[in-house]
Amino acid sequence: MPESSTTPGSAEPGPASGPAPSSVPGTAARTVLGEADIARALTRIAHEIVERNKGAADLLLLGIPTRGVQLAHRLAERLAQIEPSFNGEYGTLDVTMYRDDLRRQPTRAVGQTVLPGSLDGTIDDKVVVLVDDVLFSGRTIRAALDALNDLGRPRVVQLAALVDRGHRELPIRADYVGKNLPTSRSERVRVRLSDVDGGADFVVISGAEPTNTSEGGAR
Repeated sequence: MPESSTTPGSAEPGPASGPAPSSVPGTAARTVLGEADIARALTRIAHEIVERNKGAADLLLLGIPTRGVQLAHRLAERLAQIEPSFNGEYGTLDVTMYRDDLRRQPTRAVGQTVLPGSLDGTIDDKVVVLVDDVLFSGRTIRAALDALNDLGRPRVVQLAALVDRGHRELPIRADYVGKNLPTSRSERVRVRLSDVDGGADFVVISGAEPTNTSEGGAR
């Protein structure tokens, strides 16, 4: 896996093409989280991380592209406000080559894993918090755990997800959840963030679509 010790959070964001909630394709699209809701959820998760780990010592946030990276950045800012000893660093964990669906979707672009420079390329004995936008089947997180094994041996690995929509296919559970969202398998959950997609932050549920399984799919 490609690895770098350059400035954390430097992965290029996706195109600013996110639709407004009212124009998301599908049946009866509805907004379930707005900008203020997302901000409150991230603030709560940050406090829960500090409480659970009795501070932020040896804490490392690793965002899973694309939107998990931006959520990790926002969590890092909040953690720095709560715990002055936290240096605000976060990283990016690309899981592309560890996914179990590459044969079905061989055109996936390989990204870059970026660790904070202060770590000297190792995550040994760190408290690693994986950050993702939507937790669904758990297969993306399984791939993330495999990717971590190639980077080192963290003391503990935890998972923070903005949305948990259920329908797990693997025995994976989030430690921190912004919102548990009951859905059917035919529905799609879309997360839009201003620093990735432009416009306002929001999360919507819409009806099933026949194509584009990159978001709200088997994660």
